[in-house]
Amino acid sequence: MGLTRRDLLVCLGAAASGPWVRAGQTPADGPIFRTVTAQQSGISWVHDNARSVRRWMPEAMCSGCAFLDYDNDGWMDILLINTGPTPFHQPAKPTYNALYRNNRDGTFTDVTSQAGLLAGRWGEGVAVGDFDGDGYPDLFLTCYGDNALYRNNRDGTFTDVTAKAGVAGTGWATSAVWFDYDNDGKLDLFVCGYVEYGGPGTRICGSEKLNEFSYCTPVFFEPRVSLLYHNNGDGTFTEVGHLTDIGKNPGKAHGVVATDINNDGLMDLLVANDTTPNFLYANRGNGKFEEIGASAGVAYNSDGVARAGMGVDSADFDNDGKEDLFVANIDGERFALYHNDGNESFSDCADESGIGKATFYLSGWGLKFFDYDNDGNVDLFLANGHPNDRVDQLLHGVTWAEPLLLFRCDGKTWSNVSGQGGAAFQQRWPARGMAIGDFDNDGGVDALINNSGTAPLLLHNEAGARNNWLGLRLIGATANIDAVGARVTWEFGGIRRSRLKVGGGSYLSSHDPRMVLGIGQAKKLDTLEIRWPLPSRRVDRFTSLPLNRYITITEGKGIVA
Repeated sequence: MGLTRRDLLVCLGAAASGPWVRAGQTPADGPIFRTVTAQQSGISWVHDNARSVRRWMPEAMCSGCAFLDYDNDGWMDILLINTGPTPFHQPAKPTYNALYRNNRDGTFTDVTSQAGLLAGRWGEGVAVGDFDGDGYPDLFLTCYGDNALYRNNRDGTFTDVTAKAGVAGTGWATSAVWFDYDNDGKLDLFVCGYVEYGGPGTRICGSEKLNEFSYCTPVFFEPRVSLLYHNNGDGTFTEVGHLTDIGKNPGKAHGVVATDINNDGLMDLLVANDTTPNFLYANRGNGKFEEIGASAGVAYNSDGVARAGMGVDSADFDNDGKEDLFVANIDGERFALYHNDGNESFSDCADESGIGKATFYLSGWGLKFFDYDNDGNVDLFLANGHPNDRVDQLLHGVTWAEPLLLFRCDGKTWSNVSGQGGAAFQQRWPARGMAIGDFDNDGGVDALINNSGTAPLLLHNEAGARNNWLGLRLIGATANIDAVGARVTWEFGGIRRSRLKVGGGSYLSSHDPRMVLGIGQAKKLDTLEIRWPLPSRRVDRFTSLPLNRYITITEGKGIVA
């Protein structure tokens, strides 16, 4: 019997662009995204994937990135995560994460040292959330080794409060998400556990005799449980996942998104697992989660086989009022687009959408549903790259660096518009983490990709400003301050759209917390309704709203800026 694509991997161990375009000067047509060069942005940092002769497995998986407004000036800053010293890797020169402050003119300044974020550790990803409710975003870094929580001091600096908070964990963590699972108004934290890896008995894949090695696949390693930390409201957290199905189901977790699959006001969790069944944790209230991945139809493929899941996200792509799901997988497996059929059941429509065929030879990491053209419908951005840097030599048609993909949705059908994406879509990238955010506040949501072992990729959205829009910064009062779980509904030109503010999504990365509501060519936004997440039961409604700008809405106080 011949070897399958996965069998083979197991056996082997498995452009510069034109001048800056300001808002209002976007051409009527042309590429959707424009590459912003390092010379234009000032971002000179380069990722170090710590590639070694022995191909230690964590080298293949990292790292994430984030858009965040760390100094609360209304402009998105950038955080890039890097590797660091471990028992199997001692960098020749210090490596560091990079925090870049937005200069509000399309350029960024490295402020990592001033911010107090130079501490060396093997970083995997980042989750951004205001855990102490002081109005400034804090940082949770997942790592190979102990994780780290940095509290924002509100003066441009951060303090490591990991020990006091009790969230260091151990082992290998990947993605994480802030969300309020018990609706007490405070942000809790879910942390993905990957595999048991490390120590003197760590498996090496390849030939010691020939001194030729390959990255091992996760099938050789035991799964780990993920962690759920309850926010005690005093700067400390208590791990409570072991009291639910979360602690009873070890997996090989890569990506996580917090969403509401059944519209009950309780945030659920989709967890993508690598070579083990995906988990769907339905939030049953009173601190209880039930794992329903298999019965919901998201644990396996149509043949009942677990796939190698990586990036995830959730959105209502067909505007039927129910949150759909997405999971990116390794090459040969197709990515999964799960339509929410109601009653906590899903059907994979990736093949019918065309996404299945387009992704068959790709491996997906960072991804996000968002409305790139501001027509009111969510679209889909996929950042890809194979984990094995020797795959070009092993499999025909599969490469380590892979193309980006962009799919446009009209609310019913999907179109592959990657050919219109811009110069970056004609190239190949070793992509890992991917975040979205509007770094120049023109209403077009931009993209940031952290590439393995090379420079990051910053893409400016040229299409968003061609339509009208309204940007929202939501601040909860009784509800959690980041308003994760809020339901926003807006009407324009006889069209009604609704969007849930999910938590997390993508892979190892964190996104611009603001929501951009597209209204196409409509001349006004007729109504806006915000249904704040529990414990608030408040619904705020607005009319006579401005267009093509960002506003801040605080629960119960209306538009405050």
